[in-house]
Amino acid sequence: MRMSIFCASVTRISDLERLDFGLRELPLEQWQDGDYVVCRVTVPPGGLRAVELSSGRLAQAMDGDVVVGALGRRAATLEVVGDWRASDGVRLDLMTPAGLIGRITSQSRFLQPLIQLEYLGHASRGEERLGMGQFVADLDQKEFQLPVVLIVGTSMSAGKTTTARIVTNRLKAAGRRVVAAKFTGAARYRDILSMRDAGAERVCDFVDAGLPSTVCPAEVFRSAVGQMLAILAAHPADVAVIEAGASPLEPYNGALAMELLAPWIRVEILCASDPYAVAGVVQAFERRPDLVAGGAANTSAGIGLVQRLTGLEALDLSDPASYEALDRMLRDLLGTP
Repeated sequence: MRMSIFCASVTRISDLERLDFGLRELPLEQWQDGDYVVCRVTVPPGGLRAVELSSGRLAQAMDGDVVVGALGRRAATLEVVGDWRASDGVRLDLMTPAGLIGRITSQSRFLQPLIQLEYLGHASRGEERLGMGQFVADLDQKEFQLPVVLIVGTSMSAGKTTTARIVTNRLKAAGRRVVAAKFTGAARYRDILSMRDAGAERVCDFVDAGLPSTVCPAEVFRSAVGQMLAILAAHPADVAVIEAGASPLEPYNGALAMELLAPWIRVEILCASDPYAVAGVVQAFERRPDLVAGGAANTSAGIGLVQRLTGLEALDLSDPASYEALDRMLRDLLGTP
């Protein structure tokens, strides 16, 4: 039986789809974050089978297919928690369709089972293992000087990427040149592709900086932020729309991202699942955003409760009727293009 070999989208910065590579089995104690590994697929009964390719397309894997992804960690509040360090050296899981590979230690019962994996070996050439860090582009370190529209959330699935797409589109419609990025989270190419579809002229995320997720040491994340800023600075633009995935208080380095971006933040939008989450983040993180969006602002009742609990303005950005107020806020805080 013929099998398919899928290079997941965490390999998009590499040459693994273009050039040959071999397999090298390594003991668990020699594994590292970002290593490219090759695994055999088992789809559990009723389970998800999607693998996001380097193009962003979703392929449907079958039992016996092979996936190339990267070792990493995930700490999603609504889906799965996992780490390759929890593996026995053989059994692993596809923690995101983009190819973030580890061993699941906690999973929401509302989520279908994910693809199970059998470790076959590390991608290698000769005696050298291959990893994401080897394929990070060597860029001129042009100084980043763009005003930033920062989009943060109370948790995953709070509406951040949708908001980033709408804000990008409105800035583009106003005649501004936009670059966009996702600075924190777990690998998923579709998020920044949606920003490009909305009009961003250059997009990037932490995968471009060599990370499969931003659950990593602070010093590693600081270096990745420098790389992402260099990517954005290299393209002529008027404004940067930057999403910080998950929430600032989760282990994705969101708080550090906000700290590092602070000199350039001109607009801050908080996406929240409900009005009480807005109040919780405002109190816990001691920040007052310029606008609240996401599920908390889906109805007039939600908008009213946000205002009553926090005094913050909220807009239902899924309603085009809100665009006039959004455009006015962006113009007031960013200045006339």
